[in-house]
Amino acid sequence: MTQQTVEFFWDPASPYTYLASTQIEALTARAGARLEWKPFLLGKVFEATGNRMPAAVPAKGKHLFIDVQRWAQHYGVPVNMPKIFPLNSVLALRAAVAAATHGKAAEFAKAAMKAYWADGLDVSQPDAVATVAAVVGLDGAALLAQTQEQPVKDQLRANTDEAVKRGAFGAPTFFVGERLFWGNDRLVLLEEYLCGKLAA
Repeated sequence: MTQQTVEFFWDPASPYTYLASTQIEALTARAGARLEWKPFLLGKVFEATGNRMPAAVPAKGKHLFIDVQRWAQHYGVPVNMPKIFPLNSVLALRAAVAAATHGKAAEFAKAAMKAYWADGLDVSQPDAVATVAAVVGLDGAALLAQTQEQPVKDQLRANTDEAVKRGAFGAPTFFVGERLFWGNDRLVLLEEYLCGKLAA
């Protein structure tokens, strides 16, 4: 049987993406699936699809962090509301693309989201991105320089365009082939699909 691949489209600006990032590796390991981390610009996805972040809807925004805290407690992971929110994630995402060229896609993604949602670092800033790079064993200055290279910028744009073309409208978005699963709370459905318990 061919091993299935889960493509995880992520942006550190999304609290639910952070939550999902703490669970997805164990989930795919249990299911015997391969995991591919794909950084994309959630703001551009919103623009392309007419969607908007939950915090932009007053009633949702009021409830958002309570819900995030409940999920963090459920998972047993740390979470703290960032001082800077919403986040301009372009630099962090370009750094993630660059980190992937050094074989650190998963490590950088997890570290960047933890830095923002647990440790209080503003990963829109170069010094914070350099700190995340160091955590995963990369040279911060070199990685920041790489974020300004056109191939890195182009790859982030391509990831974002690809997600929209395939039907993404928010984050986290997971694809198994062309089957889309959206949201931290859909992880249970994703796992059931991977394990053959869900038909569609």
